[in-house]
Formats: sequence, structure tokens, C-alpha cells
Amino acid sequence: MPEEQAFCVLVKIMYDYGLRDLYKNNFEDLHCKFYQLERLMQEQLPDLHGHFSDLNLEAHMYASQWFLTLFTAKFPLCMVFHIIDLLLCEGLNIIFHVALALLKTSKEDLLQADFEGALKFFRVQLPKRYRAEENARRLMEQACNIKVPTKKLKKYEKEYQTMRESQLQQEDPMDRYKRENRRLQEASMRLEQENDDLAHELVTSKIALRNDLDQAEDKADVLNKELLLTKQRLVETEEEKRKQEEETAQLKEVFRKQLEKAEYEIKKTTAIIAEYKQICSQLSTRLEKQQAASKEELEVVKGKMMACKHCSDIFSKEGALKVAAISREDQGIELDDEKDSLKKQLREMELELAQTKLQLVEAKCKIQELEHQRGALMNEIQAAKNSWFSKTLNSIKTATGTQPLQPPQATQPPKEST
Repeated sequence: MPEEQAFCVLVKIMYDYGLRDLYKNNFEDLHCKFYQLERLMQEQLPDLHGHFSDLNLEAHMYASQWFLTLFTAKFPLCMVFHIIDLLLCEGLNIIFHVALALLKTSKEDLLQADFEGALKFFRVQLPKRYRAEENARRLMEQACNIKVPTKKLKKYEKEYQTMRESQLQQEDPMDRYKRENRRLQEASMRLEQENDDLAHELVTSKIALRNDLDQAEDKADVLNKELLLTKQRLVETEEEKRKQEEETAQLKEVFRKQLEKAEYEIKKTTAIIAEYKQICSQLSTRLEKQQAASKEELEVVKGKMMACKHCSDIFSKEGALKVAAISREDQGIELDDEKDSLKKQLREMELELAQTKLQLVEAKCKIQELEHQRGALMNEIQAAKNSWFSKTLNSIKTATGTQPLQPPQATQPPKEST
């Protein structure tokens, strides 16, 4: 059982089942139980009762643990479980059933034993016999079959009370008063000892409470100081946070302007490249057209010269070739001049394109550098926030702990990133 349930069952057995009465009034009720057991033995086991009488073996010598501990002191648990089950169902009188069953099953051995042998048998051999569950089960069946009328138990109880009253009446009053006085003195000494123990415990509790109060006040002072330092650090950190936010806003504005400038340069460069491609396309088309027109003019001139008889006689085949060669050379010179001019324009446009690309690369480098600076700054801000919050939380946790708090160390500012 859990601890609370087990305690509740113990209280129930002690009060409602009457087990507590066995320990009261100098075990008076326990002696009554012994008298009832001996009377039951005299009725149901007369030969064993006579043998115990011859040996002067009384019930309190072997049955006291049976009643006071419910057989848990010597007997195995497999047997005790059954006894407690029957006790909870039938009441405290089940002890008489089990006791008579034990005496009946051990009757032959007990009749042959002497005083010492009988005590040793009850103490050692009898519990060993019921370690086997089968033997314990048979014993419980026999105990349930034994009849112990309640009327007889009440009759024996009245006989015991009558016998005790007659003994008290026959006793010398002085002896009775001395015994009562001795009992009262023992009770008074016990109460005085309990009073002293309670007074000592009260003083000790007051001293411990005062020490705890002093420690609590010291801790409260330390916590108040820590709270003031934490508030001051919080104000400083908020101010630093505000400054860093302003710096971040400025950096964002600079970054935005640089980004807009870079986008403008990119757009300008893109427009220049598109214009350069368009000019190159136009020049190629113009060159092709001029070459086609020159070829047509050359064919026309050649046809006219060959159609004229005078011109054809003057110019022989070789001469015609020379003239053609000369004209071709002139045409080639003109074309070379035009090509040179076009190449010059092309080189200028390439130079301008290279400069534009260079500016574009520089703009990208600046953008990357600004991105890097922005990331480093954000990391520093986040590290500063994390460092402050973690140290603040650690200081608060330490302040609320059991150990006295140490004054917090100053927070080092974050190192500047290269």
C-alpha cells in the first residue's frame, strides 16, 4: 500500500478492531485474552492444557506475540496475509481460532516436550513448519472450522473480571495504594520528561526560526541591492540599445542610398550596353549596304568600259586588270579609312563599356562591403542583447537561490569587428 493508506488501515485496526486496547492499562485486556485462551484450551484441548499446567507453562509465555503483533513477529508472510484478511473480515477473535489451530496441529510434539523444549518449539520449530504455502493454507482452513462462540468469550471475560476484583479485594490496601502511587509517579515522570522535551524543542525551534529570519533578511538586503544594480544596468542597456538602434537606422539609410545609387548605375550601364549593341548592329547593316552598292557601281563601270570600243582597244586585258586593281586599291583605301573610323569608334565604345563595367564592379563591391558591415553590426547588437539578457537572468536566478548572491561583474562591451 502507499504510505498514507497503510497508516489509515493501521489506525482502523487499532481503534475500530480494538487492538489498541491490548496495550492500555498495563496490558490488562491482553491478560484477559490469555485467560480466555487458557479456558478455550481447557475445554477443547484438556490433555494439552493439563500438560501445560504440569509444566507451569502459561499462555503469556508463548502467545503474547500472537496477540500483540498478529503473528507477524515469527511466522512467514504467506501465512500472515491470510490471518490479516480474516482479521479484517471477522474481527480480533480470529486470533483465538488461529491459536487453537496451531495448538491442535502441534499437540503431539508439545505433549512430549518439557518446559524448555516447549518454549523452543513455539519460538523456532513452529514458524518453520508453515513456510510452505500449502501448510499455511491447511492451517487456515482448520482455523476457520474451529468454533469459538462469542458468548463463551464474554463469559470468560466476566470470569476474569470477577477474579481480578476478588484479587484486588484480598490485596492489602497499602500495597494497592503503593502500586497506584508508583504508577502515578511513573506517569508524572513521563509527562515531565515530555514537557522538558517539548520545551527544548520549542526553544530550539525559536532559535532556528530566528536564524532563518536573519538569513532571510540578509538575503532580502542582497536581493534589493541586486535589484537596484539590475535596474541601473537595465537603464544603461536600454540607453545603449537606443543608441545602437539610431546607428542602425543611420546605417540603413546610408545603405539604402548606396543601393539606390548602385541601381541607378546599373540601369545607366544597361542602357549604354543596349545602345552600343544597337550602334554595332546599325554599323554592320550600313557596311553591308555600302559593299553591295560599290560592287554594283564597279560592275556598271566595267560594263560601260567594255562596251566602248575605244576604251576596250586602249585597255588591254592586263591594263584593264591594273586599272581594276588600282580602282580596287582606291576602294580598299576608302574602305580601310571607314573601317579605321569604325574601329576607332568601336574602341571608344569598348573603352566606355569597360569603364562602365568597372564602375559596376566597384558599385557591387561597395554594396557587398555595406552588407558585410550591416551584418557585423547586427551580430554585435544581437550579441550585446543576448549577453545582457543572459547575465541578467543568471543574476536573478542566483539571487533567488539558496546561496548568498555575489555582486555582479561589469558587462564587457562587445569587441569591434574588423
